[in-house]
Amino acid sequence: MALAIGIDQEHYSFRMIGAARPEDRIRITAQWVLAQFDQFYAEFLAVPYQAKTAFEQQHHSTSIWLSRHRLSLYSSYIHRMGAYLKAVQPDVSVDASFLNQLEDIFWQMVEERYEADVAYAFMHSIRRFVYRDEWKPVEYSFWGSADNSEDYPEELLRRFDVDGQATADVIESILRVAEFSVPYRDIASDSTAVTRRINRLARRRGVDITSLEVIDAGFFRNRGAYLVGKIRFDDESSAPLIIALLNGPEGIYCDAVILDEHLGHNLFSSTLANFHVTTRYYHELSAYLHSLMPHRALGLHYSTIGYNHVGKVAVIKELKQELRASGGVLDTAVGERGTVAIGFAGPKSAYNLKVIRNHPTAGYKWGKFEGIDSVKEKYSRVHEINRTGSMLDNIIYFNIALEKILFAEELLEELLAEASETVSLHGEAVVFKYLIVQPRMTPLPIFLEHADERQLRYVIESLGDCIKNNAAANIFNKDLDARNYGVSHFLKVYLFDYDALEDMIEVKIRSNLDRIDGEEDIPDWYFEDGVIFLPEEIEAGLCIRDREQRQMFREYHGDLLTTGYWENLQSELSQNLVPPIKVYPDTCRLRRT
Repeated sequence: MALAIGIDQEHYSFRMIGAARPEDRIRITAQWVLAQFDQFYAEFLAVPYQAKTAFEQQHHSTSIWLSRHRLSLYSSYIHRMGAYLKAVQPDVSVDASFLNQLEDIFWQMVEERYEADVAYAFMHSIRRFVYRDEWKPVEYSFWGSADNSEDYPEELLRRFDVDGQATADVIESILRVAEFSVPYRDIASDSTAVTRRINRLARRRGVDITSLEVIDAGFFRNRGAYLVGKIRFDDESSAPLIIALLNGPEGIYCDAVILDEHLGHNLFSSTLANFHVTTRYYHELSAYLHSLMPHRALGLHYSTIGYNHVGKVAVIKELKQELRASGGVLDTAVGERGTVAIGFAGPKSAYNLKVIRNHPTAGYKWGKFEGIDSVKEKYSRVHEINRTGSMLDNIIYFNIALEKILFAEELLEELLAEASETVSLHGEAVVFKYLIVQPRMTPLPIFLEHADERQLRYVIESLGDCIKNNAAANIFNKDLDARNYGVSHFLKVYLFDYDALEDMIEVKIRSNLDRIDGEEDIPDWYFEDGVIFLPEEIEAGLCIRDREQRQMFREYHGDLLTTGYWENLQSELSQNLVPPIKVYPDTCRLRRT
């Protein structure tokens, strides 16, 4: 989509160049930045309603496109605005006074707005663009964050009081909250089925229900829509209430009900594409989601609903608070050291941090190393695609400084020696040209060493789901080694290392199973260019040592060892179809007689 800033660019640039006084030039530039922000924010707020229309019309490919578009929209505006600013003010990167005054005036123009923090992040991002080739850090901060009180605006939350049990009438009212333009297939049947599931949970807990809540908005992503709220009980406890909706030939229907916190965490994970939510109250919404899923850091809730740059600020704030609270420092991450990246974390942090080495270690196995930028581009790409619930999102910071005292001495020495193209010491600050931050995981091999039988089965099944979901998003990890996967607090497996990613549709699926026993000739595929994948070797590629664990993988996901599975998937992708993915277990699905 073309950015409609040509006329404004010409108008403001002529005014800026023609300004007689420096203060006039700064004021005009601030107006210029604000005009571009207003245009960006209007487009940004329109996307959730476009996603709603795509759901109603069953345009799945449009939904996927909207996710990519919304993620790239911010950077498109920043790059365009930053380039124009440097063109009309060539020395802007060395004129700190100009930028400081520009930020002060801009803040005065936006400070009374609800979205002031988004606007301020927009201004800071332009400054980071101006400094992108220089060792000049820009602070990640804003005035404002989610309010943890439960005083939510009426426009955000609807509450339905009940007397001990949910009723089908109340559930039907909840199902109508999103105000779809197409009908439900059978709203009465759906309401009854959802009511039974909710009341069964209350009976199992031995409590009465006092009220049901629902966010007065639809949550849209990929093929589905969701209604999100909370069940409140008379013992003052609560449970999430998430109703998953699909749209079929006969209308919208309830596919599943999610009432467990850990499943809510998995569904709202930033490993999935962002939700498009039809509300502008992003601070209160993030606080509400945090109350539903308190084990997930607040900054990640912002990112889940598309406010990635507000989330970035919250994550840095949380990182520093964690280190202060624990009294610890950032040190080398648990697990085997990466061949391409240096990973590190605080002792009790919810996040892992990493930077790319100048050169990979001796264990690198993918031929010529294409350089830091090529690896960084793969991490950026993951942020901008449909992550299907199986790849960790990356929060990538540019030109950021952290205090030297936050680092263990040995780690700092390694960073300055092995990642000197990215990390530099400036006085008492460690400056990163870029820094990758991901939610913290337990490396899969370490988890498998200590898991009991139940955990093993759950995680092995999740590993196969992870591989399948990624492939459905046109992502193939040619380095299947289990060390590239992690396990979350809620036993879900994610891919977190991206230096060996390829487009699934470009991978050449081959097999040796049709060769005659004892045949010694080199197979034909050996001479082919590109990425060759033999599905029957997937178990060997995972490098899982335990024989029973490998057998368990085959039991759950034997189809992954066949060429037919992969060839069918490639056929769907080549037709621009959207293969279904698994985002919640089958036990959550509603069963109707």
